[in-house]
Amino acid sequence: MASNLDTLVTVFGGSGFLGRNVVRALCKRDYRIRVAVRRPELAGYLQPSGKVGQVHTVQANLRYPASVAAALRDSHVVINLVGVLTESGAQTFDAVQARGAETVAKAAAAAGAELIHVSAIGADAESPSSYAKAKAAGEAAVRAAVPSATIFRPSVMFGPEDQFTNRFAALARMSPVLPLIGGDTRMQPVYVGDVATAIAEAVDGKATAGATYELGGPEVLTMREIIETILEITDRERMLVPLSFSLARFQAAVLQFAPGAFKLTADQVTMLERDNVVSDAAKAASLTLEGLGITPDSLEAIAPQYLWRFRPQGQFQRMSV
Repeated sequence: MASNLDTLVTVFGGSGFLGRNVVRALCKRDYRIRVAVRRPELAGYLQPSGKVGQVHTVQANLRYPASVAAALRDSHVVINLVGVLTESGAQTFDAVQARGAETVAKAAAAAGAELIHVSAIGADAESPSSYAKAKAAGEAAVRAAVPSATIFRPSVMFGPEDQFTNRFAALARMSPVLPLIGGDTRMQPVYVGDVATAIAEAVDGKATAGATYELGGPEVLTMREIIETILEITDRERMLVPLSFSLARFQAAVLQFAPGAFKLTADQVTMLERDNVVSDAAKAASLTLEGLGITPDSLEAIAPQYLWRFRPQGQFQRMSV
């Protein structure tokens, strides 16, 4: 019987937050993995994820088709995880998430490789958000080049080293007041490990070819409820000050240049105006985590495992007497 080691999986964006989890999930299933990134010399930390020689990094940039074609040569499965939350220089939403996705899809089609593409819930060609429009354009390009491609649309992902829960926990450590933008906006936070497992299941051939899956956690929470959960986990009491979307956009004009957790862009504000949850259509068609046989983990179950470092006493809980 053929071993998974006979299957070469090329992962574009394998050094990112989702990527490193996908690489670990594939390593556990004994696939050979080629990680295609812009700076392979900075992705050496991925190699201990598997056995000796199981993970190999190569250079590729989605803005250069020749590098993409070279990176996926001889691949059986191609996974595209590349995306940007904010634009920087040549790394624009359109260049990475639209034209870049098209480049990977066309190269996969030319190589005869299966394609798994990660988009996002909220991808919409008519959206006022540039991020969401670029995601939709990427999906359309993937479908045109590889109709059998499996597309995954996760809701906002959480887990160690995320830019979501860690961001609010860091802000709460520094400030007694937290701005609340889109407090009533509903989200379905999904654990990054569950998303990685879903992708690995697709590599195993357990996903429906040509389908679009929407991946969300077990709970639908408002933005306010999410931040309150983070504050409870980190043992912080902070005042939440609601901001209107118009005022938040005004602040974003300045904060788009801020570093780290303080950074806020107008496009991020726009995205917060719409709910980010699994659709009824996806649930009805079983195109969800549950449809793949995965029981999703909740924010309350996972976040304490890594947010403890933001508590005043670190890993030691405040004890009542």
